[in-house]
Amino acid sequence: MTSAIERVRALPFWRLPADPRPLGGGITNLNFTVEQGSEKFVVRVGDDIPVHQVMRFNERAASEAAFRAGLSPEVVHAEPGILVLRYITGKTFTAEDLRQPRNLERMVPLIRRIHTEMPKHVRGPALVFWVFHVLRDYGHTLAEGNSRHLPRLPGLLDLAGQLEREVGPIAMVYGHNDLLPANVMDDGSRLWVIDWDYAGFNSPLFDLANLASNNELSSAQEAWMLEAYFGEPPGAELRHRYGAMKCASLLREAMWSMVSEIHSRLDFDFPAYTADYLGRFERAVAAHRTK
Repeated sequence: MTSAIERVRALPFWRLPADPRPLGGGITNLNFTVEQGSEKFVVRVGDDIPVHQVMRFNERAASEAAFRAGLSPEVVHAEPGILVLRYITGKTFTAEDLRQPRNLERMVPLIRRIHTEMPKHVRGPALVFWVFHVLRDYGHTLAEGNSRHLPRLPGLLDLAGQLEREVGPIAMVYGHNDLLPANVMDDGSRLWVIDWDYAGFNSPLFDLANLASNNELSSAQEAWMLEAYFGEPPGAELRHRYGAMKCASLLREAMWSMVSEIHSRLDFDFPAYTADYLGRFERAVAAHRTK
């Protein structure tokens, strides 16, 4: 933390002496706020994380595109391992906030805008986020790291392969791919989406399933969400494909945490996070298999 503070304080961007203040909530980066007169900024500190396929050139390109698309705050300075954005005064959402009908009604058009507007603004090389590749790669990383979860890996990866076949052919959009509640903010008049670490081309089903799984939407809310996004009630095939993607989204979050248990240096209870998401995954698979 001390070295990160000094790194932020030394940025050439500042016109006044900087006093970085830690900003909680990050489980991939260290985040700080810095005030400069009447202006306030958020500084994200984090290098590439190959084990999570996080590449900072991609985060920067997505963040800049999201600002141009009117979805995210402005990037005002960037250098290797550092992203400085304008501060947004607003409420950081919780899962309970996102389950509120009014907020869910605002989120679906926002997701559609991400999918349709972001490709118009992304510059340079762009990544693909395919959850099933991520899961397979996590399996290799966990095996190499002698994870405590090794006995479960063969079964989890076999199930991931089944889910991939059930998802089937996909349409391609540009996705955020990490719709945790803390990545959505409300400034009182509009919603913002932040933290584009995992942005990339993907199926639209992933962002929808990710929103539902990370925020524990009810079955009725999921059905409403799918109808609102696609413009018609979902048929049995779409519901099944979506259900498979929801299971994959939950497994990815669980395996992300498994990898973080052995590779992250951040002060966070990853074992508890792993257990929470494994439980959600198992319940989702059971529900998916009964439909």
